[in-house]
Amino acid sequence: MTVTHLVTHSGGFHADELLSSVILTRLFPQAEIVRSRDKEWITPQDTRIIYDVGGQFDAGLQIFDHHQRPTPLRQDGHPYSSFGLIWAHYGGEYLRAMDVPAQDIDAIHSSFDKGFVLPVDLLDNGAVNASEAGPLFAGLTLPTLLESLKPVFDNTDPGADDSAFDAALLVARALVEAQIKRKAAKFRAETMVMTAIQAAGTGHILELPMGMPFRAGVEKANADHLLFVIHPRGSDWTLTTIRVGDDTFESRAELPAAWAGLTDSALEEASGVNGAKFCHNGRFIAVAGSRDAIMAMAKIAVTEALAA
Repeated sequence: MTVTHLVTHSGGFHADELLSSVILTRLFPQAEIVRSRDKEWITPQDTRIIYDVGGQFDAGLQIFDHHQRPTPLRQDGHPYSSFGLIWAHYGGEYLRAMDVPAQDIDAIHSSFDKGFVLPVDLLDNGAVNASEAGPLFAGLTLPTLLESLKPVFDNTDPGADDSAFDAALLVARALVEAQIKRKAAKFRAETMVMTAIQAAGTGHILELPMGMPFRAGVEKANADHLLFVIHPRGSDWTLTTIRVGDDTFESRAELPAAWAGLTDSALEEASGVNGAKFCHNGRFIAVAGSRDAIMAMAKIAVTEALAA
C-alpha cells in the first residue's frame, strides 16, 4: 500500500495535528498534506491517513480522530488527542526511521509518550489547563507556542492558515526530532558510562571520554562509591560533581571550599596543582589544562570529601 495523502482539517490548527504531521511526513515523505473538512477527503481510503478530523478512530482504516463520543482513552483513562493516537500506532516506526537502535525503541517510545505526547493530549482535550503551569509559564507550554504561529485575526488572505501551518510544521519537526535525538543520545551515553564505571573499579573518580549525561548510568549501576567525574573539554579537562537528583543541586560531594571562585595562579596556589585554571564559586565544576592536572585535583577533592 502506498499512502499518497495525509488528511487533516482545514482552518486554524492546534498542536496535536501539527505534531501528528511531523510523524507522518517522516514516514510518508512523498504524501501530500491535504487540509480539508470535505466529506470526500475525510472518508477513509487505503491511500490516505486521516487525523484530527472525520469523527472516528479506526487504526485499521487509517483514521485517527478523537472528537467523537466515546472519546478514545488510554489504558489509564486519560484522553487521547490525534497526536497520541498517531504516536501509539506509528511511533515505533517513526523511531526506526530516525535510526534509533532497535534495543532502545520501546524505552524511548514510552519515555517520549509520557513526557511529550501525553501533555499535548491532556491540554488539547482540556483535561489540564496551561494556567496550571503558573502565570509566568502558562504562555510557554509547547501547544501554546505552536498555536501562536497561527495567523492573526485580521489576516484575511485565503491561504493564510495553510501557509502558517506549513511554517509551523518546520518548527514542530525541529522540536520533535531534537527530543528524539536527545533521548537516543542518552542511551548511547549510558552504555559509555557503564563501560567507564567498570574501568573505575572501586575508585571514586569516573573518567569519561567526553562530556555526556552520566548520572542515569551511575544510578543504574548503583555506583554509590563514585564522587566526581572528569572528562576532556576541548583542550582542557573538567572535574564535576555528581548531583543526588534531578530536582536539586545537592551533590554527593563538593569541591574543596578553598578553591571556590578562584582562577589561574590563585587556584594553582590554593590547590597546589600546576595547570589548575578555574573553580566555580558553587564548587560543582573545576577546569584544568591537562588530564594530569585535573586528576590531581580530583584526588585532592576525593581525599577532602572522605575526610569530611
